[in-house]
Amino acid sequence: VVESHPDNTLEDLRLDKPFPELREHIQSYDLDHMDKKDHSHTPWIVIVAKYLTKWFNEKSDQLPKTYKEKEAFRQLIRQGILKNENGTPEDEENFEEAIKNVNTALNTTEIPRCIEEIFNDDCCINLTEQSPSFWILARAVKEFVANEGQGSLPVRGTIPDMIADSNRFIRLQNVYREKAKKDIAAVGNHAAKLLQSLGKAPESISERELKLLCNNSAFLRVVRCRSLSEEYGLNTFNKDEIISHMDNPDSEIVLYLVLRAVDRFYKQHGRYPGVCNYQVEDDIGKLKSCLTGFLQEHGLSVVVKDDYVHEFCRYGAAEPHAIAAFMGGAAAQEVIKVITGQFVIFNNTYIYSGMSQTSATFQL
Repeated sequence: VVESHPDNTLEDLRLDKPFPELREHIQSYDLDHMDKKDHSHTPWIVIVAKYLTKWFNEKSDQLPKTYKEKEAFRQLIRQGILKNENGTPEDEENFEEAIKNVNTALNTTEIPRCIEEIFNDDCCINLTEQSPSFWILARAVKEFVANEGQGSLPVRGTIPDMIADSNRFIRLQNVYREKAKKDIAAVGNHAAKLLQSLGKAPESISERELKLLCNNSAFLRVVRCRSLSEEYGLNTFNKDEIISHMDNPDSEIVLYLVLRAVDRFYKQHGRYPGVCNYQVEDDIGKLKSCLTGFLQEHGLSVVVKDDYVHEFCRYGAAEPHAIAAFMGGAAAQEVIKVITGQFVIFNNTYIYSGMSQTSATFQL
């Protein structure tokens, strides 16, 4: 998945590891010798970068990490707000914006663990002529990180909106954009060499694919779901996943266990438990026996409340419209994810409880 659209993503500002063009741009500002207008229209990214340099020189050679350190850094920025002739701080919204965004600005530039896993994946290391463009580009990014990137992913090239005059904002924006273009070109060169070594045509990977993957290089995802045969195999089912969630006796995983018992019931009796009212009481014992057999066969020393067995027999395989509509919507959403290649799909079993209005996914 290239466009995974993760929630709460942090901006890729590189203030802890400024690239040469960004460092040069920041150094072009002199906050101590600006008039009020220019001072109050300096982008907050520049302000944080300036005071981060001051922090390194006066306080520590490490980024502010603890709450106490970050508060001290905010105070350092606050001291830079201009004061009027009465000694009262001016109303400089850009400085307030800088103080507000300290947490965002001070995130360390590092390669996410999931991206490291992609780089170390056998599909990325051992490319073949049949390798999809995703893996070829992932390998190209890996080569970039080891060379031009100096341990970092390609720059994303975007910055958030902020208080600044148009000229200063555009200049800063262009610094990031141009660096992103430069990084994309470098990754493209690595991709071209890989394609050549694999005997594939250079045009087999489009410029759009290259740009899209580079812009989302921190958000790449690989999801490998297990097959039904693995889930149902006595030696291959994910026992640990089930046991770990049974710490909560009302976990949604309980519904999965009873559903597996229902499958066994159907196989033995040719019908679902409780489909006829007069059979409900008898079927409770039969379903409980199926559940016990399933748990013993799979070596699961867990306890399932009798209430769940009673409830499954009571509703008699009914399919209420509201529940069916909800599940249909969830399934449709996952299909759209697969078709578009965007967002991360469920991995791999989705359970919805209409009783508690909760849901969960399990890797079974």
